[in-house]
Amino acid sequence: MGSGKELFILGVLVMVRECLTECSLGFNTAKGQKCVDRNECEETLGICRGHADCFNTNGSFLCRCHQGYSHSEGLVNFTKDGHCQEVNECIEFTNICGAAAQCTNLMGSYECTTCNLGYSNNGFSNCIDINECYEAQMKQEDLCGSEGTCINSNGSYCCSCSKGYTNYGNNSTKCSPLKCDSFKGNGGPASSLGGLADILFMMRNSCLALSNPSAASEVKTDGEALLEKLFTAVESILSPGQLNSSEDVSGLLSTVENAIMLIGPQLKDKQTRMETTETEAEIAVQRGKTRPTGPIQLTNEVATLDTDWTTAAGTGPYPGFALAALLSYKKLEKSVNRSFEGLKGHEKDGVTPSFQISSKVVSVVVSNPNTQQLNRNVTITLRHLQDTEESDELSYICAYWKENGTWSTDGCYQQKSNATHTVCTCEHLSSFAVLMALCPMKHSFGLQVVTKIGLTISLLCLVLCILTFKFCRSIKGTRTTIHLHLCICLFVADLFFLAGISQTKPVGGCSFVAAMLHYFFLAVFTWMLLEGVQLYRMVVMVFNATMRPLYLYLTGYGTPLVIVVISAIIRPSGYGTDQHCWLSLKDGLIWSFFGPVCFIIILNVFFFLVTVWKLAQKFATLNPDLTQLHKIRAFTVTAIAQMCILGLMWVFGAFLFQEDNTVVAYIFTILNSLQGALVFFMHCLLSKQVREEYAHFLSCICTPQKKRYSDFTSTNPSSSQSQALRSGQHTGESQI
Repeated sequence: MGSGKELFILGVLVMVRECLTECSLGFNTAKGQKCVDRNECEETLGICRGHADCFNTNGSFLCRCHQGYSHSEGLVNFTKDGHCQEVNECIEFTNICGAAAQCTNLMGSYECTTCNLGYSNNGFSNCIDINECYEAQMKQEDLCGSEGTCINSNGSYCCSCSKGYTNYGNNSTKCSPLKCDSFKGNGGPASSLGGLADILFMMRNSCLALSNPSAASEVKTDGEALLEKLFTAVESILSPGQLNSSEDVSGLLSTVENAIMLIGPQLKDKQTRMETTETEAEIAVQRGKTRPTGPIQLTNEVATLDTDWTTAAGTGPYPGFALAALLSYKKLEKSVNRSFEGLKGHEKDGVTPSFQISSKVVSVVVSNPNTQQLNRNVTITLRHLQDTEESDELSYICAYWKENGTWSTDGCYQQKSNATHTVCTCEHLSSFAVLMALCPMKHSFGLQVVTKIGLTISLLCLVLCILTFKFCRSIKGTRTTIHLHLCICLFVADLFFLAGISQTKPVGGCSFVAAMLHYFFLAVFTWMLLEGVQLYRMVVMVFNATMRPLYLYLTGYGTPLVIVVISAIIRPSGYGTDQHCWLSLKDGLIWSFFGPVCFIIILNVFFFLVTVWKLAQKFATLNPDLTQLHKIRAFTVTAIAQMCILGLMWVFGAFLFQEDNTVVAYIFTILNSLQGALVFFMHCLLSKQVREEYAHFLSCICTPQKKRYSDFTSTNPSSSQSQALRSGQHTGESQI
């Protein structure tokens, strides 16, 4: 029992000894020593990994990042947690190199080597200010222009401009002259075109503010806001409708171009687009001490401009910026679809073409002051209003709007065209458009012969009719009076048609011919209506069939006169076109002719139907007056035939002045020629009384003088009585 207790005590003592002799972590047991510190930094190389130094401590070690590096968790001393990462001093420490130099980051460090613009290195790693004004003076360079004063500043310089000059808020560019007088207006279109005076006033005030050094320093320019005001004002001018005169168009175009020249250099962005309901603009601006180079392409839905910055800047004094702008007007083509008198040399096979606008109107503006003779041509691609291919009768030409308010093609050439676009190349800049030249094929020689011979025959027949109805006493009456004036009107109308339908110059003479054709052809139909009324009265109002001549004249000549006068007041420009002296097919003026004609034909059809119906009733009576009824029936048939020929003629006449109308022209000419011959045949040759009058007249001419004297002195009573009875019968027939 005692020995076991001792044994337990001995084991405890051994364990205590072992615990007392073991060293802590970071220490080692040495001979003759209890525990000594371990140097982990020497024992384990790279224990702190990259970009850190190891420091031994009593029983442990510490890691510290190299200069230019920092711990990933922000610790200064660490053991094995985290790592050291490179510090970008140029970002971490603001303005570490000062305001004059550029900071360059290095691995674990940084370097201040590159000096900022306006500074230079003095050789001791210091950046000092450059006196640009002094250096320019030494090199005899013109930094600020002839009317600018150079003032040096820390890292830069500025140009102080004299009155009347400006650098558009960019103080380090040359002072350019301002032309504020271009916004005066001088009582031209500004006084007649509503809203243009407001634009001129706004732009003049802006120009004067820029030209005044004290005001320019106080007022900060805002090109975008000014551009928006400009296009809003233009929208208010164009939105009511088309402009009334070419002078108004020229005034608006020149004012907008001058305004863009003033506003463009004040824009902040290199590229600016702005669109309203009336305009669409794209403006490109390049700034710098040297002239910009390279291509320019500005585009929108209806046009594309291709040029280069050398052309936009020009070869004159460089103001420190270059500008190019493409402006398209969405509805202005309606206001400039005229003034083609300046277009010469586009005749084809002896035919002068007619012109019309075939694209939107676009303006091209550049800062080059010499735009009338560019060193390089500019290319403008314009979208057609309608997709139409070129043909023998249709061609596209490139034209520009001159300051005098007319279109011209000088210096602008068509490069190529297809159904949708035309590419134009121009030696100068202005406002451009594509014109469609319509050159209808000249009517063949055969058609001209048919026209001249046919109308000549018609005129001769009408002359015979007029003489017959005027001097043939056996057929005097209301119906003859109607036929007489119908023939007179048709004769005058055919005469104007033969002599003046193609004489489009002068414009005033062409308008007069168109008005006369309008009047006399309407008068023909009006007298034809009176004939229908007269037939109706002969059948329905047997005992009151005659009509007073005064009423006939007032109706036959007064009604067409009223229609023509009203039409001329409402649409004076519709009388005469570029191709023919007839009513314009645009704006509905043609209906001042076809409307009354259709009404008269419908009314006459009604009268003729009633007349035929009444005749049928009278033929069915027990005791009809066959002689009278046959005569009225003959009158009705001739009147219906006359109406059909005249009406059918103007069915084709409605398409006569349109394209591809050769067949229609032949039919119209033939029917028009038949008018005079038809009237002569139906109302003269088919009339027994007229034939007897012709026979008597010819016998008087052909019988010798002696024979005629013996016939005159003859006293044959039966012959005299027979002649008197026949004359009385004829006279009685004519009064119906």
